[in-house]
Amino acid sequence: KPSDSSATSSPSHEFIVPVERQQQIGVRYAKVERKPLRHTIRAVGLIVPDKTRNWQFVSRVDGYVQKLYVTAPGELVEKDAPLLSIYSPDLLTSEREFVGLLRMRDEAKTKDARETPQHLIESAKRRLQLWNVTDQQIADLEKTRKASDTLTLLSPFRGVVQSVPIEQGKSVKMGDMLVEVADLSLVWMWAEFYENELSMLQVGQKLTITAKSYPGQNFDGTISLIDPFLDATKRTAKVRIDIPNPDFKLRPGMYVNAELEMDMGAALTIPVSAVMPTGMRSVVFVDKGDGKLEPRIVQLGTKYGDIYEVQSGLQENERVVASANFRSEEHTS
Repeated sequence: KPSDSSATSSPSHEFIVPVERQQQIGVRYAKVERKPLRHTIRAVGLIVPDKTRNWQFVSRVDGYVQKLYVTAPGELVEKDAPLLSIYSPDLLTSEREFVGLLRMRDEAKTKDARETPQHLIESAKRRLQLWNVTDQQIADLEKTRKASDTLTLLSPFRGVVQSVPIEQGKSVKMGDMLVEVADLSLVWMWAEFYENELSMLQVGQKLTITAKSYPGQNFDGTISLIDPFLDATKRTAKVRIDIPNPDFKLRPGMYVNAELEMDMGAALTIPVSAVMPTGMRSVVFVDKGDGKLEPRIVQLGTKYGDIYEVQSGLQENERVVASANFRSEEHTS
């Protein structure tokens, strides 16, 4: 029962707060409206390189680092740009053998005589390919017929140097790590979602990605993998999101936010501020006109931001009190 002296009770559980008094205390109303419901799931994650777009050059010949064209992590390299060159006597021997076989085939008088060197040429070509000699470099060698003792390694894509663990003039052996390049035109985000959110996620879904480094700018993300194994302590699962990154703005190690907005249909709604929780029940005050207010118990569904889904107790277009200051003033003893 309201404590304010200006409110009078009536037999139907309604009570009256004169309109003038409502204006004095700033009572606000909201209409019970049918609205589309949007549920937003958010997660924070870390940017990492796409492992399928990461290339590690390991030395496949013994030799010496003749020249470094890249010297430090972070350098941008274009596709087919030289990364480093290695001086290798073994390479010279193999290329000379390849050139000799080409000459033998050219000088052969009959088809049968050409077949043997042709088989050997294919074997020599495969060996050069295994040493990271590109098809274009082999084609150039076939044209010029000039064997070289220097192997130049080229970037397989436009990317960023991740590591250069070698120095000019140092000897290298087969198996030594030379240079690592990452293609950052598409990056991964590893995000964690709670187990009760997993049923809403599926591979192929689009998400909005934001980063503090780029306020006001959104990136497009797509769910590509949902890890079926949950973290037993945090009750979360890892989700991999692929993000196109043509300008290389998103960098490995950067924290970003993922946001997925779900369409949950439409329902009757009221503002959260209209609901007065009383233990197990939720009560709203319905405007009956001329200052009459009816307390009514309602069944509420899910909360979506600043609105509640109404399951029962209210009709569309009814008006309810939506100001917290009314409840605090009218119902304090």
